[in-house]
Amino acid sequence: MKKVLALLMALLLVVCAASCGEKKADEKDHLERIKESGKLIIAMEGNWSPWTYHDESGALVGFDTEVAAAIAEKLGVTPEYVEGAWEGLFMGLSNGRYDVIVNGVGITDERKDTYDFSIPYAFNTTVLIVKSDNTEITTLADLKDKVTANSLGSTYEAIAVEAGVDHVETVDTLEETLNLVLNGRVDATLNAKGSFQDYMKAHPDAPLVIVEEVEIEYIGIPVVKGEDNATLIDAINKAIEELRADGTLTEISVKYFGFDITQE
Repeated sequence: MKKVLALLMALLLVVCAASCGEKKADEKDHLERIKESGKLIIAMEGNWSPWTYHDESGALVGFDTEVAAAIAEKLGVTPEYVEGAWEGLFMGLSNGRYDVIVNGVGITDERKDTYDFSIPYAFNTTVLIVKSDNTEITTLADLKDKVTANSLGSTYEAIAVEAGVDHVETVDTLEETLNLVLNGRVDATLNAKGSFQDYMKAHPDAPLVIVEEVEIEYIGIPVVKGEDNATLIDAINKAIEELRADGTLTEISVKYFGFDITQE
């Protein structure tokens, strides 16, 4: 009887192993599912000029918007944009609502614990901005015990906290951030140099200045960490390399920033 039971158990294990192997072989990874659906679902804020924003006609435009579209074309699918507040983008990525985030996302060690990143497609200079009559803040070290403004969960917020600020006022848009600096509700802000320059083109008389270029941030495209996204990351990396080599990234950058942020 024991021999019969042992034989039956062995047979069940063989059948299970075979069926499990067949099921795994039949499973499609994330890139295959994207190609099957025909669309790449892309998360972005939609209110951060010139990265991703709405023009006067209401159309979603911007550097990241066009880069994402170019990558989707390389993958052979259509881009589908979903806009949301910064703090919700990563939650949506983690729960499968989006395929990728393309929104000037800095590659950090903390984020790499949870997400896999593409190679950098842009390099963003983080700057310290104050009101032009502010003589107390000239370097990052001067932020100790001061109040700044930034999006919740942004790398700019993290830099401010590390510098010892007393409080970070959370905001949704760059314009809101800079208005808080202008009306004296906060002492300073950290943000992208290109975004600030874009703001100053529209508001040339705004009494705001850059007092320090803080660091260069590597910008990449995050996906949920895991084997399911290995081929997707490879495909995105290949697309970025091709778009850099043929000058497309540079062309898009100059169109929106006036200079090239895609070369280190």
